[in-house]
Amino acid sequence: MAWMAWTWPTAAFFGVIAALLITFTILAIKYPETPRVGILRIETTRGDRLFITLLGSAFINLAWLGLVGLSQPYALVVCAIYAFAVFRWV
Repeated sequence: MAWMAWTWPTAAFFGVIAALLITFTILAIKYPETPRVGILRIETTRGDRLFITLLGSAFINLAWLGLVGLSQPYALVVCAIYAFAVFRWV
């Protein structure tokens, strides 16, 4: 797997994604959820909101890289605020 150039940040990223998927699967089994309607006016479940959060966070990080530069840890703060907003109001 040397051709993939795995680094600790890359491994941590995929580890966090895997942990999120496992956590949300366990939550779905233990606490079944009915869809709710938020500000988007569509029915969303926990998994839908996670997908929206991950997709939006990717765009936030790409925009941050293009506009601000390499200080990515601050983009993480923006992504955390975005994730809170999505899970609260979407």
